Amino acid sequence: MTTHIFYRTLRQTLPLAVALAGAVTAFAADNAKLYVGRWALTIPGGGAGWLGIEEKDDGLKGSILWGGGSVVPVNAVKVEGDTLLVTRINESRKRDASGKQVVTREVETIRALADGDTLSLTTEREKDGKVSNKVGFTGKRIPPLPAAPDLAKVKFGDPIKLFNGQDLTGWKVMGGPSGWSAKDGIMVNDAPQEPGKHKSYANLRTEKEFEDCNLTLEFRVPQGGNSGVYLRGIYEVQVADSFGKKNDSHNCAGLYSRITPTENACKPAGEWQTYDITLVDRHLTVILNGKKVIDNQPVLGCTGGALWADEFRPGPLYLQGDHTSVDYRNLVIRPVVK
Repeated sequence: MTTHIFYRTLRQTLPLAVALAGAVTAFAADNAKLYVGRWALTIPGGGAGWLGIEEKDDGLKGSILWGGGSVVPVNAVKVEGDTLLVTRINESRKRDASGKQVVTREVETIRALADGDTLSLTTEREKDGKVSNKVGFTGKRIPPLPAAPDLAKVKFGDPIKLFNGQDLTGWKVMGGPSGWSAKDGIMVNDAPQEPGKHKSYANLRTEKEFEDCNLTLEFRVPQGGNSGVYLRGIYEVQVADSFGKKNDSHNCAGLYSRITPTENACKPAGEWQTYDITLVDRHLTVILNGKKVIDNQPVLGCTGGALWADEFRPGPLYLQGDHTSVDYRNLVIRPVVK
């Protein structure tokens, strides 16, 4: 009798349990969809960041940009209830006084809660058993990319010379110390370094701000030189001594850590090189030394060192000067006419 009641109860409750499990799974899947996409972040301290969440066969995958540096994959992404959890793990290896290698592991947990197209986020870090205080920041969904524009139909305004060849009128430094000056028609960044110790110098930006545009310029880098040209203050087209190197998004003519050039068209260090760069509707074209190496490719978000993460506000043209010496000349911009 007891066995009969047990099986009858089981038959009655099992469909309900299966239904509830299915509902929970569907609920989790629906919540996961709230986070799929690309997000512009204003990280703690006000810097620019970016978060990309994708659906894959084995679950969610994520990548992140945190202030400077590159877009990198995160270690884990999942949704618990209505909250997105992103995990980043950083391991560093050092040798102690005895020569033994010591591994230090830091785990960062980012929690995000979506409200339509905005995110409320917190981050906390655990290192050596100690957990930091939670710090809040915000995010905003980046609208889907439009189709690639027909550049033959885009209208550009009159050319504007950004550098008069005599002084830095129309420009201002960001940070310091500044190595920027005008000499013999050349915009010079003199940033001497000491062996084994990096010294940071100021970047340089236009006082005026621009939106989409065509930009032409010439640059010259020393051996090992590293600089960059930022459009709208947020997208860095890399300037570097990349002659003879394998193509990489971190090398010259790449959109830093995002788009790799189709070929290496660089000249040796010390030679003048030319850029013809066009940005329209979040699509980028780069011509280096007369060769088109990025052809109207979509830009998924800001790059490291961006002044902010908002891709729709005007911004300056800014030149990276904090790494090494570099020279520029003949900077001319033609804004898109809407």
